[in-house]
Amino acid sequence: MAFRLRRLREISRVLPRFFYSGIHSQQYNRMFPASYTIPLCPQGVKINDSTADRRCQIHRCSTVSDSPHEFSPEVDFLTFVEATLNELEGPYHCWLNKIGESKEIFSRDGIFLVIAGIFLEDVMPFGCDHILMLERVKLLQQRYPKLNIFGFQPCNSLSSVATQAHITQTIMKEYITFPILLSNKNFTEMINGTCYLFCEGFGRPLLYHMKDVDFGMIVKEIEELKVSQNANAVMAQTSKSTEMRQSEVIKEPLVCSSFRNLLLYFPGCISVDEDGNRLFLSDTNHHRILITDSDGKMLDCIGSSPGFEDGGFDSAKLLRPAASFYHVAEDCLYFVDSENHAIRRADLETRMLETVYPICDSHLKNNSIWNWILDKLGMRKDADPKPDESAVDSFNFPWHLMKSGENDFLIINRSFETLWIMSQATGEIKDVVKGSPNIMELCGDIIMEKISLLEGVIGKCLQQRVDSSCSLTGLPYTGLVSSLATFHNNLVFCDTAGQRVLKCQRGSKDISNLQMSNLGILGLPYWLSCPLERVFVHGDLYERPRNDHLQYFNVLPGRCDIRMHVNVPEGTELAAQLEEGCIWRQARGSAVEISAYEAVAKASEKVGVAQQWFDELDNLAFSKPGMESTVQDAEKIPDRNSQEKNLTHIDCAVNISPGTSEVAIYAVLYLKVNEIQSSPSDHQNTNAVEKILDISNHDRRRKQGGDACIQLMLESCKDLGDIVFMKPFHVRIRLECGDHPKAANSKDIISTDTTIQVNVSLD
Repeated sequence: MAFRLRRLREISRVLPRFFYSGIHSQQYNRMFPASYTIPLCPQGVKINDSTADRRCQIHRCSTVSDSPHEFSPEVDFLTFVEATLNELEGPYHCWLNKIGESKEIFSRDGIFLVIAGIFLEDVMPFGCDHILMLERVKLLQQRYPKLNIFGFQPCNSLSSVATQAHITQTIMKEYITFPILLSNKNFTEMINGTCYLFCEGFGRPLLYHMKDVDFGMIVKEIEELKVSQNANAVMAQTSKSTEMRQSEVIKEPLVCSSFRNLLLYFPGCISVDEDGNRLFLSDTNHHRILITDSDGKMLDCIGSSPGFEDGGFDSAKLLRPAASFYHVAEDCLYFVDSENHAIRRADLETRMLETVYPICDSHLKNNSIWNWILDKLGMRKDADPKPDESAVDSFNFPWHLMKSGENDFLIINRSFETLWIMSQATGEIKDVVKGSPNIMELCGDIIMEKISLLEGVIGKCLQQRVDSSCSLTGLPYTGLVSSLATFHNNLVFCDTAGQRVLKCQRGSKDISNLQMSNLGILGLPYWLSCPLERVFVHGDLYERPRNDHLQYFNVLPGRCDIRMHVNVPEGTELAAQLEEGCIWRQARGSAVEISAYEAVAKASEKVGVAQQWFDELDNLAFSKPGMESTVQDAEKIPDRNSQEKNLTHIDCAVNISPGTSEVAIYAVLYLKVNEIQSSPSDHQNTNAVEKILDISNHDRRRKQGGDACIQLMLESCKDLGDIVFMKPFHVRIRLECGDHPKAANSKDIISTDTTIQVNVSLD
């Protein structure tokens, strides 16, 4: 009782400061119920009444005090947070993973969930618990897309690049899509992972201690707040037909967008088909699985974009795929679709993907033309047969996949706290095992074998911070057991920090980077705004397409051949040739695309020998001196999309009618920096990293944790000359076409076919 009275006095200081500061003064005379405390228990743990108030608490701040000049830590924190929502940086704060151009990213009258103190590895007090906390928060984010979630991390220095680099690594590794607020101010209530939950403009905050919080209680509070909020405000239903709902948009980490244009973006897991000479690499944060041979030649790709959809490999959607297992008899790949909470099956012969678990009738293959059109316009509603996010024991965020016997799969989450035993034949969950000791008892031999191999690889080559938070007590590297596979006499390992795949022979100290080739099979990246171009503007300025080159031409009606020469950025070279699959063209207005440019038109088919003879006479009669056959000259014309070291070509042809038209060309180049010496200095390495980020991300790098990304790449990427990165670019050619010119007499024919040349520099 004494503790509650003391706590009541502290809470009573909240509202006077909160209201007299000028924020929400209109609510000053509002009546609030008395402050109360509710004990919360973790799953499966019983606590008596004497310890409930100390270990697990909710505090609703809603009383008024007579001491308006005394400030409590809660007051300072809430006032401070609201003051920073519209400011990307300030003297005491800095936002990471937040869109700088969009100030109003939060609904001020909505429900806020703030998680504190679990984003720096060196200050995490919970070990593996922080993974579970982030997973539960992401479940809430999936279930309540309009819930305003952000993190809070106290730090000694806002300008510390090392601190921001560590948080950026956590964001990339855990795939955190909500913003994180960094502050060098100290708040007592933010120690040891406190979680705030409040709504109605910060009016009535609820405080949780996340280490002991009951997840179901948070869901219950959010539901009650939603009911209260909907009762007090009328939702605008009429706008749903013209705007995209937030729940249909897959959010991605913004601060890590600099890594998105690398060839590999957090390669999380790998498996092999030794008989077929194939590797199956989960390019996790690119939401795809790459199929290569043992030399790195790209054979196929499973997944087109983030989401949840079955179908062909080119249209299927995944969300952070993880571990996989190749079934020889079926010629199928089973893999974990982590953030979709699903197990998927890819038939490598038919190139079709289906969901094994969860089984849901509403998620049958649905590839109609109408759904294809809606998908291309960004208006498709994905059917997500995900388990109930409110159930903690559901099939949530699986990561590791192992085969047990003939007919069962062992599926484990990243924290090694839950194991699901699944029937391969039926897709049914047969049993759920809780606790790391029980998991090790079932599959400890497989895990220990992988750990012994990992210790050898990591000890020899990796100069990086190994994720200890995903490791069991006394067993290092357990979080990486799905990142390594044996391939005949070789070991292949996913370096998630260096964004690469390593290959070495057993017993050898020589480790090489697996060089990827045949990259044209990957096509255009899904985040490049192209087919079909939207006729409306949606979203923030950050996501609007950027023109790398815009040029105007005046042409005549008829055929127009467009020859485009693209100079690669200085200091780089093509890592792979530009292939047709990496180019997308669209003509609109009075222009219609007919084909790519053909250097030499084929001779038309003759009716007979007599017709050929008359045509040859005509050519001789009307030819002028100096006009000779162009066959030899035509052989000198470069082939379509021919490649040079620093120059590549893109050609196409359109038919133009009088009016205004436009040709849009999207393409992606795969590049390497070519100025890396054998033993580069720190300054040269820094310049190389800056060049990679500047080229692939234009001017966006400095706006969102650019220095942190540079620091992270310098720490984790050993051989910068081996890094392959993408350079997406966007060219628009606008054509003004007048009327067809009139001939002097009716017998003359005026040829209006034109050829235009466009020179594009990507420096």
